[in-house]
Amino acid sequence: MKRLFLIIVLAAVGFLVIKPAAFVVDQAEQAIIVQFGQPVGEVIAEPGLHWKMPFIQDVRRFDKRILPWDGDVSQVPTLGREFILVDTTARWRITDPLKFMQSVRDESGARTRLDDVIDSAVRDIISGTDLEEIVRSADWAVDAKALNEEGVTPEVDLTKPKKGREKLEQEILAAAAKQTPELGIKLEDVRLKRINYIDSVRAQVENRMVSERQSIAERFRSEGQGRSQEILGEMQRELRTIRSEAERQAAEIRGKADAEATRIYGESYGADPEFYAFLRTLESYQAMGANTTLVLGADSEFFKYLESTRRKP
Repeated sequence: MKRLFLIIVLAAVGFLVIKPAAFVVDQAEQAIIVQFGQPVGEVIAEPGLHWKMPFIQDVRRFDKRILPWDGDVSQVPTLGREFILVDTTARWRITDPLKFMQSVRDESGARTRLDDVIDSAVRDIISGTDLEEIVRSADWAVDAKALNEEGVTPEVDLTKPKKGREKLEQEILAAAAKQTPELGIKLEDVRLKRINYIDSVRAQVENRMVSERQSIAERFRSEGQGRSQEILGEMQRELRTIRSEAERQAAEIRGKADAEATRIYGESYGADPEFYAFLRTLESYQAMGANTTLVLGADSEFFKYLESTRRKP
């Protein structure tokens, strides 16, 4: 019985001693054993069960995965003195946990140092670069002929950028990466997440864009009015042509009708000239009203038929 009790006591003591001495390193971690705040031994990069001296040693764990960094939006002048807002993001990893612990201690300290390193590189590169190179990609291209056809007069150079935004990001990465190895850090990537004008410049750009759009709209309206006048002019010309042709055809028809009437009159006159003369004279008599006064000679041919009827009984 005493032996069993002794075994139990020894097992409990052993458990209390072994448990603080054992620790497990995950696959996504790397660790350093520290004793009284100072690193002891090599960096533990292999996952699995590991041992340390209980009570006097501790374990500092560091992530092996790629970690994000997002900087604050900063106001930076370009080479042309245009002030822009730059929002930058980056990806980094811990490559030397010992240097990392000695220089920045933890991830919070690392992000603080990266703020200085990356922001400094961004300012240096951006301030020495034209705005067009910052906002355009290397394959950027604009059809200047199409812009001219739309009546847009660009105020910037439309030539293809020499570097482009991707090359600019590579230069920022190269400049910042020179300072990170001494921190036990490797910068994997740096990206310009967003670029914009400051408020005062943005308002000017927006006003200029509105003015350009209004100018284009006014040109379209002017072209529309010109086209409208052209269509109305063509319609008036066609209308005059149609009227002229109609009048010509009407004159031809009237001429033919007059000719036909003259022919009929001629045939009628030729058939009985005396009767035709008598009929025309009667028509002239009928044309005179009741109060018509004529001053004619007594021997006038106009009264020939009246006189001939008066002589007869």
